[in-house]
Amino acid sequence: MAKRKSSLMILAALVMAFSFTAIAEAKDQWVVYQGKSGPGKGKHIVLMAGDEEYRSEEILPQLGKILAVRHGFKCTVVFSINPKTGEIDPNQRSNTPGLEALKTADLFIIATRFRDLPDKQMKHIDDYLKSGRPVIGMRTATHGFQIRGKNKTYAHYSNGYRGSKSEWRDGFGRLILGEKWISHHGRHGRQATRGILVKDQKDHPILRGIKDGDIFGLSDVYGVRLPLPGDSKPLVLGQVVDGMKFNDPPAEGKKNNPMMPVSWTKSYQVPGGKKGTVFTTTMGAATDMVKPGSRRMIINAAFWCVGLEKQIKPDLNVDAIGVFKPTNFGFNRFIKGVMPAAHKLK
Repeated sequence: MAKRKSSLMILAALVMAFSFTAIAEAKDQWVVYQGKSGPGKGKHIVLMAGDEEYRSEEILPQLGKILAVRHGFKCTVVFSINPKTGEIDPNQRSNTPGLEALKTADLFIIATRFRDLPDKQMKHIDDYLKSGRPVIGMRTATHGFQIRGKNKTYAHYSNGYRGSKSEWRDGFGRLILGEKWISHHGRHGRQATRGILVKDQKDHPILRGIKDGDIFGLSDVYGVRLPLPGDSKPLVLGQVVDGMKFNDPPAEGKKNNPMMPVSWTKSYQVPGGKKGTVFTTTMGAATDMVKPGSRRMIINAAFWCVGLEKQIKPDLNVDAIGVFKPTNFGFNRFIKGVMPAAHKLK
């Protein structure tokens, strides 16, 4: 009897140890930055990385650190994860663990490209959007999903959707963010982007502390259809630069006549859901965020989205946390073998 009891205790201990290990491994698939002091204390931001080209897996952890350390927000960063190795793998389109964090989120920042997630993961995003909570979309988020299979539950999220759910025409990008994938307006990899503020929006809270030229990125201007839909309000126009250096001149000709919006605000409402607020920027490569003005735009937008616009000061601290030297954009240029834990605060 004593021997049987001892065996049962050992078995229970092994089960408990296995359970704790499984929980630890699950948590290690994303990273959480606990907010310190600041106006964002008590608010939770979920940042979703997952694109093959523009290094969202590098910039979103940096933005999360700035928002947590400098301004007090709790930030959860989730990644595209290789299910076999647990490594961050932008080419893995069908697995982004940790999205259940959206249940308690006050803001969702998304920088994905053509993700094809299973229903269990997509439901967290869908529930969030139905609640009408705010969204910030960066760069390829305009074509953030491509759910393969016409009969899939969330096929209507797909870029360019043309199915029976007419309200979702052109997918998540168009309905939520204001545009889907259209084109490279500037020459990709050869013409950078200089931000020019829309004249009648210079006093918008998101643009506090920012002037013409402060926003600059090596990624090119995306094409959009004008005018943008609904109540969209362009804030920043993208001047196509004839080269890849900050002081290169504007490109001549039609590329800058008219200039395409690269940042705007709008409202959204999914069928059956509440109305919400959006800030979209077609900039957002990790290299774009080297410039303080580009980071300031995103940080200001986060404050604005969660109702802290009075706390946006022209000198709001947007300094990078630690050394920030992002990898240049390009397919398959991501740093391989990186685990989410590598992005933890030291």
